Amino acid sequence: MKAMILTKFGSPDGFRLMDVPKPTPKDNEILIKICATSITAGDTEIRGLTLPLLFAIPIRLFLEFSKGSNKILGQELAGIVEETGKDVTQFKKGDAVFGTSGFGLGGYAEYICLPAQSEDRALALKPTNVTFEQAAVVPTAGLEALHFLRLANIQKGAKVLVFGAGGSIGTFGVQLAKHFGAEVTGLDSSVKMDTLRSIGADHVIDYTKEDFTRNGEAYDVIFDVIGKSSFSGCIRSLKPNGCYLMANFKPSYLIRRLFVSGGKKVIMGSAIQSSKDLTYLKELIEAGTIKPVIDRDFLLEQIADAHRYAESGKKKGNIAITVAAT
Repeated sequence: MKAMILTKFGSPDGFRLMDVPKPTPKDNEILIKICATSITAGDTEIRGLTLPLLFAIPIRLFLEFSKGSNKILGQELAGIVEETGKDVTQFKKGDAVFGTSGFGLGGYAEYICLPAQSEDRALALKPTNVTFEQAAVVPTAGLEALHFLRLANIQKGAKVLVFGAGGSIGTFGVQLAKHFGAEVTGLDSSVKMDTLRSIGADHVIDYTKEDFTRNGEAYDVIFDVIGKSSFSGCIRSLKPNGCYLMANFKPSYLIRRLFVSGGKKVIMGSAIQSSKDLTYLKELIEAGTIKPVIDRDFLLEQIADAHRYAESGKKKGNIAITVAAT
């Protein structure tokens, strides 16, 4: 099968399209013909080794000493079940599915084997009303946004600000917060204002022109999906008992949150990927409640260009990769 192999860390030019053996499913696995994948922030961070040192060293060692099939990045995908292991009952040949590939990665390829059930991956039937490209960009960012907003226990009428609202997690965050009944403010750069309005943001703020922490507004929830907000400014902009959510955070914030008072909460970490939650997102998509936002679609052989665009700062929503035409 064809796969995009990471031959060296650093720039996107380290990718090479190569032939590698097609995998064979184990008894508890399904073989998926990948139709589409995506470019996530995690993919670009692994490729460029821009992760925190604690993660960068083991990841580099793992990939450096792995065989070619283990140097395939790609954290999420959508495709068609081609074969199932003898113990699999959840899926059958011909099912259209979408999900995450977990720590094994592997989305930048024509085929992948995944467990039908797993504690560190999510897999579900694909929403019927979207393309494979649209489905492929949902799992990682959608599950992350759902995880944090649920922890905030948003009440109807709550005021929620999404910092980095025009990106992968942010576009899902805006829509999910609206679904939970919130009045949503989306904050991002000027080129993304129309995108934020199109997905239902009640208010938009261009961070290049306005500092939301000094405009006198107070929020029940501030959701920073990119880890670039001012900690003190966000705490100041929360209502009493408000919640500051951070999908990405600086290590120093682990200490700073211990000194937050006034009933305000600081929640940080990462999502647990659950097939049940992915099925929930599928149902919301099929109901028209949320929709995947795709800026550009590239072909598998254009992975390097896709990575460059992902890091340009211009991306609105997600970047999809077409692996196989359907």
